[in-house]
Parts: sequence; C-alpha cells; structure tokens
Amino acid sequence: MINLVQYDTKYQPDFKSLNLEWLNKYDLAESHDLEILDDPEGTVIKRGGCIFLAMDDERVIGTAGLWKKNELEYELIKMTVDPEYRGRGISKILLDRCLDEAKNRKAMKISLFSNSKLKTALRLYEQYGFSYIEATDSPFVTADVKMELLLTP
Repeated sequence: MINLVQYDTKYQPDFKSLNLEWLNKYDLAESHDLEILDDPEGTVIKRGGCIFLAMDDERVIGTAGLWKKNELEYELIKMTVDPEYRGRGISKILLDRCLDEAKNRKAMKISLFSNSKLKTALRLYEQYGFSYIEATDSPFVTADVKMELLLTP
C-alpha cells in the first residue's frame, strides 16, 4: 500500500537518487538542483517549505515539495515517481497533497518551472489547471516552461 510521509533527513539519499534519475535522463541536472538535493532540509524545509515522499512500505517511490517563495506563493519542486511505479496515479497523489498543503497555508498561487521535454508532467499540470506564463526569473538554466495555478480560498 502506498502512503505519504513528510520528509526526514534519513530519506535524503533516496530523495536525491530518485530526482537525479529523471534529471540525468533528460540532461537537465544543474547546480541549483544539486543544492536542493544535497540539502533539502536547509534549502526547503528550514525556509518554510515542505517535501512529501510516497512510500511503498519502507521504500521511497516518489517525491514532491513546496518551496516557499513568500507568504502567498509556493513553488512546486522535485516531483518524481520511481520508473517502476509510474502510471499508477502516484504523481496525482503527490500533487493533490501539495495543493492541499498550499491551501492549508493560505497560499494564493503555486508556480513551477519545467522543461518542454517533460511532456507527461506538463500534461498532468495542465489537467490540474496550471496555466503557462512567461518563463522568467528561473533559478534553472534549463527551465524553458513556467506555469502557475491560482488557488481559491
């Protein structure tokens, strides 16, 4: 059975390896990714964000997080599912949890940066109502897509 847990430092190696799998597959890994993957506690959690992990028993099979931009806006970050578990709706479970958390925190908007190579992810975001906006102010050189979702209170 799949369940979600909050990030804990003991899961950092799994968090890093799962995300590097897709970043390397699409040749998208860069220094800003490594900062987050090497120190999720310092770069995300201690700055007011959160990370959720999808677990199959004791195995981390998916990740997604919210990086706090300010009191009203969060950025969806590091969403991935282990290749063996893709196609089972786990990304939707993770995304739903992130959206619920953002609403609980009274956020008005969630943004995300992505890459046009990630067709499946972009379709998922579109299904959830994310809109394409100009890809400005990205900390990622490879991000050629920016999307946002306005949240209603």
